[in-house]
Amino acid sequence: MAKGQGVVAAGHELTAQAAAEILEEGGNAFDAALAGVFMTFVAEAVFSSPGGGGFLMARRAERDSVALFDFFAETPRQRRNASEVEFFPIHADFGPAKQEFHIGLGSSATPGVVPGLFALHEALCKLPMKRLVEPAVRAARAGFPLSDFQAYLFTVIAPILTASPGVAKIFAPGGKPMQAGATFRNEELADTLAWLAEDGARLFLDGDVGQAMVAQSRDLGGHLIGEDLRPYRVERREPLYWRHAGAAIALNPPPAASGALIAFGLAFLEALAEHGRAIDAMALSAAMEATNQARAAHGEGLAERLAGGVLAKEMRDAARHPSAYRGTTHVSVIDADGNAASVSLSNGEGNGYIVGNFGFMLNNMLGEEDLATDGLHAWREGTRLSSMMAPTIILQADGTVTALGTGGSNRIKTAILQVAVNVLDHDMSLEQAVESPRLHVERDGTISFEPGLPEAVEALFLKLEEKAHAWPERNLFFGGVHAARRKPKGGVEGAGDPRRRGVALVV
Repeated sequence: MAKGQGVVAAGHELTAQAAAEILEEGGNAFDAALAGVFMTFVAEAVFSSPGGGGFLMARRAERDSVALFDFFAETPRQRRNASEVEFFPIHADFGPAKQEFHIGLGSSATPGVVPGLFALHEALCKLPMKRLVEPAVRAARAGFPLSDFQAYLFTVIAPILTASPGVAKIFAPGGKPMQAGATFRNEELADTLAWLAEDGARLFLDGDVGQAMVAQSRDLGGHLIGEDLRPYRVERREPLYWRHAGAAIALNPPPAASGALIAFGLAFLEALAEHGRAIDAMALSAAMEATNQARAAHGEGLAERLAGGVLAKEMRDAARHPSAYRGTTHVSVIDADGNAASVSLSNGEGNGYIVGNFGFMLNNMLGEEDLATDGLHAWREGTRLSSMMAPTIILQADGTVTALGTGGSNRIKTAILQVAVNVLDHDMSLEQAVESPRLHVERDGTISFEPGLPEAVEALFLKLEEKAHAWPERNLFFGGVHAARRKPKGGVEGAGDPRRRGVALVV
């Protein structure tokens, strides 16, 4: 891409444009990232909502410091009896395969997005919140053509978008999900966001929106009460740092699982390289398989041998928290001063019910199949959920800064691993690093891979027969890495992942 002063990468054109608009006006990377986040509620509503959770990895150039802001969801403080809870399965249709999700008011964890955005604004931003919501409010009121990709996602989770009259009114008027090209608008959400900028986070804690969440939960079979919303705290954490190929990589620490797993994969690759192995597709598949084994053991054994016990502790810490891995989008921004924002967001897929007349769904993060080993209704109360989201910042020795992250459920860790290796070990441009073919190894040993790998590698994978899944083209299954990079003399580049119709803009 052409050189510029700032760069944005995101999962929708409107999201990228909202962030770019704020950069052009003189906002910093964090202002721009928040404007992008607000737009995801409108333009990427399958993945993102004021009723979900997320993380921001923030690099402040003037301090040369990086911090992780954790505003992910928590399990409620009181668990109702299963017989009192509205909680039921639906099946999302991905074409070749179907996946079971659970929705209903009983699937919603305590949301953290709104407290998170205001904590970020206070700590990092320059422009007033009213200005940062403007692009999203404008788009939600005026409407915009639904993209092919978003329309496809609507069809995938159609049972959620038709689960109640309120959600169908917005996403599936007439009883069928909206089609590509149709004008999508959400005036109720526009009003809510404008009101939020006026009233602040209290609107969602003990104000009208918070009260509506609690009343809906009480009356329709949810777990949330006022004492879940009011005491919620945004946590500022030290990143998990891992050094690789001369770079310091700032990763999401526990209770998130992603950082330790990505670092473990890098450690495994380094061990192979020390024994003369090339860091190629076969090495990556071996690293992914070893990471799965280490994760299954919660960091015992292999992790201890490779990482001196440090990553074993991180894996054990993450394993103590119930997990919520699905439904993610990402925004990366770097500004002219070198500030970098890497923010990942999730609403699961949504619980199927609109909160009051406020235009958004709460998350369905308590509907994860592996939320608790003893069953879906046996989660530990009042606990921050563990996430696979991986907002990441790479700091190279020459001063180059890269911000990246991705959606993709449990493929997040392998997507970030591969892009980091492409950038640091193979010296690819950002677009090359993002667009190169990917592979993923599941815990059962199944290897999925995109076309474009060396023929000899594909042949070896195919020998696994039923354990090999050769995808005919690049696919959103392998994530959507949206990345931004700034070099020390000011040249910038960005890459929006074509697998999820990502967009990058240089400002």
